[in-house]
Amino acid sequence: MSVTIKNSLEIKAMRKSNRLLQDVFSGLKEMIRPGVSTWEINEEGERLIRNLGGVPNFLNYSGYPASICTSINEEVVHGIPRRDRILQEGDIISLDAGLIYNGYHSDAARTYGVGAISKEAQDLINVTRQSFFEGIKYAHAGHHLNEVCAAIGNYAEARGYGVIRDLCGHGIGREMHEDPQIPNFDQKMRGIRLQPGMTLAIEPMITAGSYEVEWLADGWTVVTKDRSLSAHYENTILITEHEPEILTLSDSESKELL
Repeated sequence: MSVTIKNSLEIKAMRKSNRLLQDVFSGLKEMIRPGVSTWEINEEGERLIRNLGGVPNFLNYSGYPASICTSINEEVVHGIPRRDRILQEGDIISLDAGLIYNGYHSDAARTYGVGAISKEAQDLINVTRQSFFEGIKYAHAGHHLNEVCAAIGNYAEARGYGVIRDLCGHGIGREMHEDPQIPNFDQKMRGIRLQPGMTLAIEPMITAGSYEVEWLADGWTVVTKDRSLSAHYENTILITEHEPEILTLSDSESKELL
C-alpha cells in the first residue's frame, strides 16, 4: 500500500478543487424537486463543473456514462442518469460527484429528500450524515484508520441501520481512487497510522435494512438486496496536525455541523 502525503502546493490545489465542488453541490441542491429528471441533474452538474474550469472526473471513468451519479431510494450508488427517471414526491436521491482542477481530484456525496419525505427517510439521511462526523472525530494524526471505520459503523449499527460492506471510501489526490481503502465498519485491525498531508474521501453508505447489495443489469447501479432505502454522505478531508479539514464543506457549513 502506498498512501500519498501531499505537500503544501498539492494541499492548496486540493483545497481549490474541492472548493469548486462545493459550488457544484450548491447548484444541484436547488434542483431537487418533484418532476425533475436525473438527466437534467446530470446536465446541470456537468455544466457547472465545466463553467468553473473543472473536468468531471466521473464521466467515462471505467466506462461510467455520466458526470453525476444519481441514486434513488434503494439505489446505493452509481445510479445512471436517464431522461425518463423523474423525481417523485417522497423520494430520496443520493448525488455523488467530483471534478478535476489543475490535475487534482475532488469527491463528495449528499442525499436529499424530494419534497415531503417520511420520518424513516429523514432519520436515515440524518444518521448517515452523522456517522461521517462520528468517524472523523478519530481522523487525527497518530490515530489509526480503523478507528475512523469502526466509529462510523458502530454509530449506525447501534441505531439499527445496515452498513454497506461491499463498497468503501478511498484516498484521493492526483488519482480519484488512491490508497488506502476506507471501509465503514470495524476491520478488527488497526490499519495505517494517519499522517498530516493525507487526503481521504470518507463516505458512509447506510441502509434502513440489510447491508447486502446487488448490481443491476446495467453493470453500475448498486441496490440494496432487500430494496430498503439507502443514503450516502461523503466528504474529502485533509489530515492535519490538529482537527481534520473538510475540504468539500464551506467553513460556515463545517461550523454548523461539527
